[in-house]
Amino acid sequence: MGRAGTGTGGEAVAAVVAGPLLLLLLARPPPASARDSGKSEVGLVSEHFSQAPQKLSFYSWYGSARLFRFRVPPDTVLLRWLLQVSREGGTACTDAEITVHFRSGAPPVINPLGTSFPDDTWVRPSFQVRVPLSAALLSNASVNVSHPAPGDWFVAAHLPPSSQKIELKGLAPTCAYVFQPDLLVTRVVKISIMEPDVPLPHTLLSHPSYLKVFVPDYTRELLLELRDCVSSGSLGCPVRLTVGPVTLPSNFQKVLTCTSAPWPCRLLLPSPPWDRWLQVTAESLVGSLGTVTFSAVAALTACRPQSVTVRPLLQSSQNQSFNASTGLPSLSPDHQDLGRSGRVDRGPFCLTNYPVMREDMDVVSVHFQLLDRVSVRVCPNTPSMMRLRLNTGMDSGGSLTISLRANKTEMRNETVIVACVNAASPFLGFNSSLNCTTAFFQGYPLSLSAWSRRANLIIPYPETDNWYLSLQLMCAENAEECEQAVVHVEATLYLVPCSNDCGPYGQCLLLRRHSYLYAGCSCKAGWRGWSCTDNSTAQTVAQQRAAALLLTLSNLMFLAPITVSVQRFFLVEASVYAYTMFFSTFYHACDQPGEAVLCILNYDTLQYCDFLGSGAAIWVTILCMARLKAVLKYVLFLLGTLVIAMSLQLDRRGIWNMLGPCLFAFVIMASMWTYRCGHRRQCYPTSWQRWIFYLLPGISMASVGVAIYTSMMTSDNYYYTHSIWHVLLAGSAALLLPPPDEHSEPWTCSQKFPCHYQICKNDREELYTVT
Repeated sequence: MGRAGTGTGGEAVAAVVAGPLLLLLLARPPPASARDSGKSEVGLVSEHFSQAPQKLSFYSWYGSARLFRFRVPPDTVLLRWLLQVSREGGTACTDAEITVHFRSGAPPVINPLGTSFPDDTWVRPSFQVRVPLSAALLSNASVNVSHPAPGDWFVAAHLPPSSQKIELKGLAPTCAYVFQPDLLVTRVVKISIMEPDVPLPHTLLSHPSYLKVFVPDYTRELLLELRDCVSSGSLGCPVRLTVGPVTLPSNFQKVLTCTSAPWPCRLLLPSPPWDRWLQVTAESLVGSLGTVTFSAVAALTACRPQSVTVRPLLQSSQNQSFNASTGLPSLSPDHQDLGRSGRVDRGPFCLTNYPVMREDMDVVSVHFQLLDRVSVRVCPNTPSMMRLRLNTGMDSGGSLTISLRANKTEMRNETVIVACVNAASPFLGFNSSLNCTTAFFQGYPLSLSAWSRRANLIIPYPETDNWYLSLQLMCAENAEECEQAVVHVEATLYLVPCSNDCGPYGQCLLLRRHSYLYAGCSCKAGWRGWSCTDNSTAQTVAQQRAAALLLTLSNLMFLAPITVSVQRFFLVEASVYAYTMFFSTFYHACDQPGEAVLCILNYDTLQYCDFLGSGAAIWVTILCMARLKAVLKYVLFLLGTLVIAMSLQLDRRGIWNMLGPCLFAFVIMASMWTYRCGHRRQCYPTSWQRWIFYLLPGISMASVGVAIYTSMMTSDNYYYTHSIWHVLLAGSAALLLPPPDEHSEPWTCSQKFPCHYQICKNDREELYTVT
């Protein structure tokens, strides 16, 4: 199942428009004059983080979005982002709306184009805000997040989807939209620590108080209680507890209001996040003059895990080997402390832990493999659990791929295997619920049955955390008969940069933001989507072949100027046209996005030679029309080609690097024609037939070709318009070439041999040329 979309959510998040001064005033911490338990001060401090601004791009794929990563310190109670967007370019710039996405733990998964995601991909809506930029050159907005989760927070910004028009660099108006986020953090420097089963006396004044409790591994439940509550301003217990952090786009923060709750006031959290501090915020509801006194108690219930031991990877010095067996694990220090201060289940095991080995393959590429076994043993009474360590901080830029396959002979018609994939803590309540929801995370469900023995799950950009895969066998009917049933499930667990390597019509590219690496798919041949699987605008194979034939065979039009040049003895010009035809043909054969691709050389080399040939063809055609003397013409041929080669090396896409030399050649031609007009006192060329049948049609074809090349090409019509450009360029060159000299034979060899070798020269003299 694929779920995708965009939206805004989270009650703790508010987006307001404000200026920098207002934001700094809001970020000032309140005076630290309050005391908890009547003794210790509560202090808040502010910190400011900023990153260099980046130029935004119109969205076409994920690489178009500009990504920022911030590190939020622990015990943070408030985040304030100041979003600054500026516009550079003057009146040439149009109004724009910048979209900014936020996410905790991993880059946001966005879908501005509304494309479909691959099958079996689960994507939750992203939290986003829009910042309009109209008449003002600068626009500000702020986003507030209360009680944020510590760790990595990501911000992605982009302009609206890009247009299909292909604009040449240097001709289109330059307009830059610059985005810079600043982060203000307010965090607690003094916080009360709750020990398991130890009442913590607390006195609330007008300001909130902050507490935290450590949740060790293998914690099944966390119970928070308020006892002995006394209020000076009202009856009951006017206290509100806010438990857990805010993570965008999801928000599973729990709020407990004890005003009308039965006494004692309790909050039960199943499967709280393991091995971390859990933040609790207590607020008084009696106003600024009243006080509330209570005792807070945190009770932890630990489960009793059954661990599957394996043969050691490194043999001992005696080369002893051990068979795989099942036994009780030794308790970790946290687990031992939990057993002394909390409650440990003395009943049956709550889960079976299967150790998993993490094998780093490459950048953002990890393989998880079960130790010393191929499959997981799934039973009806106890969940089977595997831990996937994706907490290095560099694993959130790929796609987590999970594939499950059940043994065919062991699956019965009445049995179903239910699996949950969760971050921070595993889902263990299969007997009471199948929604895969833990205390602060909504998991991803999977199921296997006799009719569907395979299940796949793809999670793009998984959060930086420990991930857990838990499975349990469920019986729809005759539960007593399947109590002893066992099904072995093979689990294939990978972290890859791109799902399915972006398919046959995409390219997986690694992107970098400072030292952080993440991956994205760049699609081709009209395919779109996160993994280039959306074929709503894709080209068929017939269309791809037709496009390839148009772009390559249209270069055969250069045979016309080649033939004319040879007939008129312009051998250098003919060589340039032949060079242009050859490399343009094979460059476009290699530039195809689909299956019809042929590359005889490196793509970059073919592209450079194609651009060089096009510029040199225009250069030699205009200089040939100027009818210069042979020595001067060939010197300019060589110098101009070298200058064009240098300019292409500097900026291959810059239109003026090619247009500049061509305009210089046009000035030379116009100067020579003007000189001849004044010298002969008549229009040059003098023949009206040449104007009517050659020059005017050639100039018209060249003008239409330039107009198509500069203003009419789009991504959709590129195959047609660029093919027309080839035809018009070659046809205009054939028409604009001047006629040969009629008063002397073109190439003769000198009959004198002063240096004992033969010298060939061009005897044509401009003085005797009549056209």
